Parts: sequence; C-alpha cells; structure tokens
Amino acid sequence: MTEPSRYLVATDGACKGNPGPAGWAWVGEDGHWASGSIREGTNNIGELLGLLKAIEDHPNVAELVVQADSKYAIDTYSKWMDGHRRRGWKTSTGAPTKNVDILERLIVARDARRASGMPDVVLEHVRGHSGHVLNAWADERAVRSSEHAAKGVESAWSSLGGLHPVLDVSVAPKNGR
Repeated sequence: MTEPSRYLVATDGACKGNPGPAGWAWVGEDGHWASGSIREGTNNIGELLGLLKAIEDHPNVAELVVQADSKYAIDTYSKWMDGHRRRGWKTSTGAPTKNVDILERLIVARDARRASGMPDVVLEHVRGHSGHVLNAWADERAVRSSEHAAKGVESAWSSLGGLHPVLDVSVAPKNGR
C-alpha cells in the first residue's frame, strides 16, 4: 500500500470506570483502523495511545492530520510534554507528570518525523458524540477494545495487515454515536 501525502485520522480512548479496563483507537478517512485494549488504564491513557499509534502507524505520511475529541491529548502533545520533560517530568505546579511512558514514546515519534524531514502532525479538535463520522468510528473501536479489556483480553487489532476488514466510514457505526 502506497502512503498518501495527506491522510486524515480520528483518534479516541475509552475506559470502563476510570481507572479500569481501557481501549484506544484510530480510524482513517479510507476506513483503515487500529485499536487496542489495556487491562488497567484511564480514559486519558486511551486518548494518548490512540494519538501515539496513529502517528507510529503512519511514519511516511507527509501531512498527517489527527482529529481528536480530547483536548487533553491535543494539549499534552502540542503544549505540555516538552515542558514536563524539561522540568524532570513535573507539571508546571511541580506535581509528578502522569503517563510519562506514553509521553516519552510520543516525543520519540514526533522527533523521528522531524529527523526524517517530515512536518509535525496537524492536530484538530472535534466535538465528541456530535455526528462526526470518523470520531464516531474511533469511539466505537475504542469502546469495543475496552470491552475486550474488561474480559481480561489485552491485545491490539488493525486493518493495516489485511487480517481485519476496513470500515465503511461513509456512514456512522450502528451504535449511532
């Protein structure tokens, strides 16, 4: 599969409880997707992992546009993570930074793009559960993954390898969100 020069994906995270069994997902404009489940996490962890995996799974897309309903994930990536690292993984108030392991991976993914001459990822905020079809699909995949996590299944799934079918993103998922 040849990488497009511009590609739009939506990301989302979900959690049963908070903390609790969690899931993450990204869904692309062409119906390709990936999702995963974590036995114990938070909604914010799911949101960050959705963003991270969208970036990692598209290393050769020149203009990667990521839409997320999580201001936390967008602000962490675009405003906060470098400052947290400079302060020794402390927030601006001096509290320990949460999810450092994921933030370190986000920095590596971002820096790898920069080192290869790729522009930074474009982040766009979308309102969740408001009829945005790609966000609805990302939510559906993340919720489904958190349900697997609630059954004790920690795994990841993707359409990129051809094992799982692409989604019809011309319509919203059946859950209607």
